[in-house]
Amino acid sequence: MIKRHRELFRFIAIWAVLAAIATPLALVFLATDQPPGVDSDDAKGQVVDNDVLTAFAVPFFLLFVTFLAYALIRFRQRGPGVEDGPRIFGNRTLQNFWIAKSCLLVIALFVYGTVRILEPAAAGSGQGPTPLSPLKAAAGTSALPVQVIGQQWQFTYRYPTYGGLETPHLVLPLNRTIELHVTSLDVTHSFWAYQLGVKVDANPGVDNVAYVKASRTGEFDVRCAELCGIWHGYMFDHGRIVSASQFNAWTDEQRRVFGPVLRYLPRYRKTYLPAPARRGG
Repeated sequence: MIKRHRELFRFIAIWAVLAAIATPLALVFLATDQPPGVDSDDAKGQVVDNDVLTAFAVPFFLLFVTFLAYALIRFRQRGPGVEDGPRIFGNRTLQNFWIAKSCLLVIALFVYGTVRILEPAAAGSGQGPTPLSPLKAAAGTSALPVQVIGQQWQFTYRYPTYGGLETPHLVLPLNRTIELHVTSLDVTHSFWAYQLGVKVDANPGVDNVAYVKASRTGEFDVRCAELCGIWHGYMFDHGRIVSASQFNAWTDEQRRVFGPVLRYLPRYRKTYLPAPARRGG
């Protein structure tokens, strides 16, 4: 019995030392490279969540690996003619501990995830037409509404603030709260602006609202993350984050280019479901 406890304490000590060293090292080396990046408030929040999950995962991963290595080294058969040890049919104390530990881990992650998803900084996942945690605009400003319209096989973007302008490329101003109204003309799509940490289902006749606030200029990838037909893989584009002055200049240019066709578009409404025109597939 004493020998068994000694082995247990030795294993726990080795595991605890390895976990204490490896966990902060993993966070230090992975913190700057965790997806999806730091291009928006929502993306930064997802990086924090990934760091927390890493901090949970590393010690438990080491628990399994350390136990396997310890058992192979300490309890291996040494020399010929050594008989196998006695059969073990279970250890109720160990089983109860394992069940309790697993339950506590799942509950802790559930509580953390629930709290985080209700924070305004995590509003990039789409929360239906009446979001539970809208991202408030800065004092003295208002959120810029942009409608994201999925269709086979591209996304187009409507700016009701600029006369219902609709463009094939998404351009957003820096440091301004954006209110995305995501919908679809035909089948279910999923709007995924990767570097911004935004991923929202686009369903026909549904106004799925998400929020984002970009924190630096540059390009970001836009993909469809829902299998939507034969050319699903074609639904790829690059969006841009620009300064406020550049954004105003861009909208002026787009209104000049697309102005002649605006009168053919239906009036702006949140579900945006004109008469269907089948593209194929």
